[in-house]
Amino acid sequence: MSAAPRRVFLSIGSNLGDRSAHLAQAVESLPDVVAVSPVYETDPVGGPDQGAYLNLVVELATAIEPRDLLAICHRLEANAERVREERWGPRTLDIDMVWVEGVVSDDPALTLPHPRWMERRFVLAPLRDLAPDLVSARDLQLADGSVRRIDPSDA
Repeated sequence: MSAAPRRVFLSIGSNLGDRSAHLAQAVESLPDVVAVSPVYETDPVGGPDQGAYLNLVVELATAIEPRDLLAICHRLEANAERVREERWGPRTLDIDMVWVEGVVSDDPALTLPHPRWMERRFVLAPLRDLAPDLVSARDLQLADGSVRRIDPSDA
């Protein structure tokens, strides 16, 4: 008997190379996608001086266990030739597990919900598009960073 699907939200960002292509390839490669937010261009938060990101959020309805889903995310990042040289540095692809229905984890390898999700406008704006039940207008107003929804033809 398999587990019932859970509602899962992943935040995906890119600020190196063909940002739009990196996002599109990641979304196409993910299992059990039920919704994809609009794309936002966002200023980097923390880390070194670097270029703007394209960010979106993907909703999954999946029975894949969180650790197994994390492994899939890491493989997609590796396929995009992500290099992990410095914390919060520029990257071709960054996939964060933001929220998994019914799961709370303090494991250093996988903290759920994501420890900084409510602080980052680049996560909250696209997440609110898909899940206004999880992100209020006030949450969005209080978050750090600037975001701008972009037309897909501009990406």
